[in-house]
Amino acid sequence: MKRFLQRLSKWGIDLAPLGIERRTDAHPYFCTPRGAEIFGWAGVDGIHFCFVRGFGETVFAVSPMNEAPHFVHPLARNGADFLRLLLACGDSAALEQAWQWDEAQFDAFLAENPPSPEQEAVLRQIAERTGLSPMEHPWRCLRELQASFDYAKINYTEDCDDPEMNPNAPRSEPEWKVFYGGSFWEQRGSGRPGTELRLDRQFAWAGRDWLLPSVYLCAKGVVADFCFRTEPSAIRAFLEKWKPERPPESEEERLRMELDNPLELDFTAVLRVNGRELRAERGCSIAALPPAFPEGAAQEAERIAAHYGLDRRFGWTVHRLSFPWATKRKPSLRSLSVTMMQEPISLPGPHFRVSEPGDAFSFASPTDGREHLLTVQEYEAQTVDWSRMPETGLERPSHYLAMTYTVAPELPDGVLSVADCCDGDRPRQKPADPGQPEAAFCAAVIGVIGGADGPTAILFGPKEQGKLHAACSSLYFEPVENVTWRLCFRQRQFDDAVIELLPKQEQPAQTYAPRETGG
Repeated sequence: MKRFLQRLSKWGIDLAPLGIERRTDAHPYFCTPRGAEIFGWAGVDGIHFCFVRGFGETVFAVSPMNEAPHFVHPLARNGADFLRLLLACGDSAALEQAWQWDEAQFDAFLAENPPSPEQEAVLRQIAERTGLSPMEHPWRCLRELQASFDYAKINYTEDCDDPEMNPNAPRSEPEWKVFYGGSFWEQRGSGRPGTELRLDRQFAWAGRDWLLPSVYLCAKGVVADFCFRTEPSAIRAFLEKWKPERPPESEEERLRMELDNPLELDFTAVLRVNGRELRAERGCSIAALPPAFPEGAAQEAERIAAHYGLDRRFGWTVHRLSFPWATKRKPSLRSLSVTMMQEPISLPGPHFRVSEPGDAFSFASPTDGREHLLTVQEYEAQTVDWSRMPETGLERPSHYLAMTYTVAPELPDGVLSVADCCDGDRPRQKPADPGQPEAAFCAAVIGVIGGADGPTAILFGPKEQGKLHAACSSLYFEPVENVTWRLCFRQRQFDDAVIELLPKQEQPAQTYAPRETGG
């Protein structure tokens, strides 16, 4: 290679107009052969030309954008033949692409891309200073060399098998490992991977068919995967009704959308190991639509489904929960059960409007249909004092309506809340002072009076006077006189269920021998 480059330098020949540029930063690509000495670059798609240690004077083209395994092709047996091919073709592009063409396509490319005047000057320089003549039948020369070449002898760097460096690299399935506190998306976590105890426990609860396929016994605790399946018809009906790609227009619409989603169910699981309760300290979830749906499933969801043998005719939601041990050391497993408890859901209730103390609104409880009467005790416009808040350059809305009310007969604490149907106004950029620069954009966080379901009721007052609740509207820039309020009910729809995971009549130490995770 050095002699070839030295001769080009001695002859004063620059091959750049022919698509072979010299570079000082000639860094190899993932598919550059090991031991390659790069002498030129095409200037597009990372294509470069090189000699390779162990293959003598053979000239190679390396094309990173090609489909695997067609990254590297020999072009000439030595530097002289490479120059003769350039004299015959006028540019390196024809040589680099010839492997995929027949002779007619090769000749058509040459006819459609004749050398430019600048290239003609370089070609004359090569012929005059080297005494070389154009290669006869260049396509046949290339084809004979490439047909006889043993591509298996080319050694690549490890990067060629790295999917991050090479999108076409074969992807080996990672070993199945579950870590305490880990997730579906990363194969790592706290300590060593857990030992898998396969249970394949099926049960019905909360109107769904469940499978608890495995638990994983880790040094810090137990990891359990809870899977429930969903009929394709239910998924299809939800997608047609709500069009999830469109964000909900209001908080109430978001609540109704969550209630209708057949792939969602908020629940709490409490494990009981050898009579001791374990409560989950963290968890994650993932959903997989059946393959027939265009949305499909994420790679992680497909991998979970394959490991547990989930029936892919259905949709599946998988919750992974981590439960810390109740003892200092990992105990021997003698008994194992789980208590399934639904988290309270938010049910949007009826709307109503009031304007002064004494106004009342009658409604029925969704739990038992019993009639209740909400009576307004106080109702007035108020403002928020933002003066003690840090200056952010934003103008915040400050006007709202405050209401106190009673409910008779009284509902249990936490069941009922009252919220503004409107989300109110968001903070806005303050007008800039004269001569001051204006911000092109801004990000804002606004504190909402109340809880997660909007402005919510709070309780105060002596018990003997009855329970007095309070609600606040959303915030507005202008004083607000009329607000449409919405009731919201928090309740459970399903009773708790205790599921035995190890049959009591058997000896779990022998029957349920844990197996090491893998594959």
